Amino acid sequence: MLKLFYAANTCALASHIALEEAGAQYETVRLSFSSDDQRKPEYLAINPKARVPSLDTGDGVLTETPAILAFIAQSFPRAKLAPLSDPFAFARVQAFNSYLCSTVHVAHAHRMRGYRWVDDSAAIEAMKKKVPASVSECFGLIERTMFEGPWVMGETYTICDPYLFTLAQWLEADGVDLARLPKIRDHRTRMSVRPTVKKALAEELG
Repeated sequence: MLKLFYAANTCALASHIALEEAGAQYETVRLSFSSDDQRKPEYLAINPKARVPSLDTGDGVLTETPAILAFIAQSFPRAKLAPLSDPFAFARVQAFNSYLCSTVHVAHAHRMRGYRWVDDSAAIEAMKKKVPASVSECFGLIERTMFEGPWVMGETYTICDPYLFTLAQWLEADGVDLARLPKIRDHRTRMSVRPTVKKALAEELG
């Protein structure tokens, strides 16, 4: 059985939702970042990066959200979570999720994890101050040029949608004016009422 390792209020929520959308049989293991569970030897044996999510597939452990989401879509093709038969369309899905992973999430992380990049306290504070502008710029680009509507890739719900929803959950804390992002605001609202999303959130936040 698939096993998802996650922590609350992290990007692991995207994979959690996708597993629900796929109708997968899976179990979860909750880590507490406040207890440093991600740095304990038993978890480092699973994921030496000391990050979440991690997905034990039975064939091995996958890390990195785009890889896990692609695996879920390909493992459960009947759920139609990605355009698997169209290489270009599938690459567009991967490109969007890669942007969220490599750029948007990194911009967000500067608010509370600046120590990953610098040691100087003044530099860390400067990074924090930049977050509202940098995250706003990322989401503004998504709003203007990437989001097709009503779902990220157009008429069909894909693995891009739980990932965007997950990162959009953090916009207010990042100091972003959601009123300037009406498409993303509407998407977040519609996602929040999906039964699969409610179930994943209830477990993670309960």
